[in-house]
Amino acid sequence: MGFIYSIVGFFVTGGPFMYPILIVFAVGAAIAVERYITLTQARAKNQSAWTRVQAALMKGDFDSARDMTAKDDSTISKLLGTGLARQGAVRRREDIEIAMEESMMEIIPQLEKRTPYVALASSIATLLGLLGTIMGLIQAFTAVANANPAEKADLLSASISVAMNTTAFGLMVAIPLLITNSVLTAKTGEIIDSLEMASVKALNVISGKARRQAEA
Repeated sequence: MGFIYSIVGFFVTGGPFMYPILIVFAVGAAIAVERYITLTQARAKNQSAWTRVQAALMKGDFDSARDMTAKDDSTISKLLGTGLARQGAVRRREDIEIAMEESMMEIIPQLEKRTPYVALASSIATLLGLLGTIMGLIQAFTAVANANPAEKADLLSASISVAMNTTAFGLMVAIPLLITNSVLTAKTGEIIDSLEMASVKALNVISGKARRQAEA
């Protein structure tokens, strides 16, 4: 219980700026959790869909691959579905590649959305902590100016200690959010890389099939 009381005391003595920092942390953490769950589910769905679609592509069964992508809601199915839809109508690799690139331009913003707000929350928490400390120091020096000379040193040291709580709390919030933002950014990058890899492999299979049909 002593540890809990010390945390509560630290928070209460930090002043009014501790509350907006706490709100920023709550918002940033909520976004981070939502993004992590969404990206984890997207990665799992993509891996499952790619395993099934790749097997159909390697067999040259494009009709089955089209059906699979049409019935699946993963991002990789949306990407490959666009290319396979063009494959049934055109033979040029360039046309299919352009269609898949357009689909990627729609998918990437969906994967990256809201993640920058986690980094923004980290920066805001840091700045609020510094602002709280500055305002606390201003109040401390104002109070010391009118205090008894014998008490000035003790009063100033106590006031500065309280004012520094907001900077400490701001950094305690900012550092985890900044690390979380890096994790989410890396996770998003891995998904995008896997989508690009899948699109290239699918294009190679489609163009190879078209080339063999032209030679036959």
